[in-house]
Amino acid sequence: MSTAGKGNAYLEQVVAQQAVLEDDLRARRPPGEQPPMAAGALAKRERALGGGPGPDRSAPGPVDVRITGFWRWKNVLVPPNAFVVHTRRGRAQPLHIGLGVSFRFNPATDSFLVVPGATQTILINAYCICRELQGVLVQGYVQWGIQAFPIAYRKLDFGDPEDPMRLVNLQLREQAEAAIKDKVATMGVRDVLSDKQPIIEELTARLRAVAEGEDNSDQGLGLRIVTVQIKEAVVSSSQLWENLQKPYRAEQGQVARLAELRSEEAIAEREMAAARLKETRRLEHERELAELRARNEAARFDTEVAERLRRTQREHDDARAVAELEAETTRHAMRMERERHEEEAETGRLRIEREQELKRLELDGELRLTQSSALAEHERALLEVERARLRADIDNAQTPASLQARLIESLPEIMAKLPKPEELRMVSFNGGDRTTVSGLLTELAMVIGVLRSAIDGDERP
Repeated sequence: MSTAGKGNAYLEQVVAQQAVLEDDLRARRPPGEQPPMAAGALAKRERALGGGPGPDRSAPGPVDVRITGFWRWKNVLVPPNAFVVHTRRGRAQPLHIGLGVSFRFNPATDSFLVVPGATQTILINAYCICRELQGVLVQGYVQWGIQAFPIAYRKLDFGDPEDPMRLVNLQLREQAEAAIKDKVATMGVRDVLSDKQPIIEELTARLRAVAEGEDNSDQGLGLRIVTVQIKEAVVSSSQLWENLQKPYRAEQGQVARLAELRSEEAIAEREMAAARLKETRRLEHERELAELRARNEAARFDTEVAERLRRTQREHDDARAVAELEAETTRHAMRMERERHEEEAETGRLRIEREQELKRLELDGELRLTQSSALAEHERALLEVERARLRADIDNAQTPASLQARLIESLPEIMAKLPKPEELRMVSFNGGDRTTVSGLLTELAMVIGVLRSAIDGDERP
């Protein structure tokens, strides 16, 4: 299959997307809804029916206009985002014109037109021929809106009952496609594909000259161009499209291949450097291991020789130490034997001296005991004499008042030791001087005698 016979898949995809976008932007109505009628047809139908009251109906176009009332007294309610013009028979100027204006309506003499005020979008697919006589599809869109409705409704046709903007969109689309084709015819294929700004500027200038007029004059259509954009520019021939892409692809392939070669070269150098470094490290490691093994062998040999010398020296030292120990043991045994004989002789002498010392100590103890007993008897006799003298001094030093005070102090103790009396007897003492010791002792003896008789009387029964 040749390259010329292949289809342009990208072009087909762009066209399919454009069709989907057009279908999405098209105004949709709920299923079963009848298309609206023009205002004149609605008035004729009401006159044919006799002008009687009927249900609310929608006005022409896709705008949701409500008509209320009956016969000649009706009200037209226009949404705030729709332009309306209201005319009456016999009047040259409209009664009402503007955006979102509601008014009273007489079907016999009045007529009105409602146009959407929202921004409109026109999708453009311009099949152009460039300077190299090659087919190019330029895809873009234009957004426009009504700027001066009093001018627009006179110069443009909004009479389509289903879509008032359809004829205006078709006219603007044709003009936009013609402007794009004229501009693309003066440009090369590469210029069209790489820079779309000249096309946008040319298309904007032409559409604004037609829609808005030059220098804001009244020669325009009363419209305003909001924006003009070019979305895609696609070469129709797939073979030309591939040929245009080949130099860049080849250049990019060359850059990629050179980059791969540089990368492979750098990787190879790094790998060789890494291998050289690895081998160098391995050799150094082996040399260090050999030196370490040699040092370890030498150290082990020195250690073994030193250990053998140490063991030989130790054996000689042990033999000499054993001989010296045996001689010392013999000398020690002889010395111990001599010391034992000396100790036995000393023990016998000490035992004799201890027996003599014990006998002497026993005699000294008996003598000291005898002397201690005599001294104790003498001291006891002296103490008895001193105690008798002190008692006599105390008795001689006592006065009647002190005796009476001592007696009074001891009365509570005496009374506490006496038994509890069962009866009370009163004894009066007459005669006797209480100020003397003899008188006080006499009274005390009488009290004791009374108490004793009371106690004896209690014990008899």
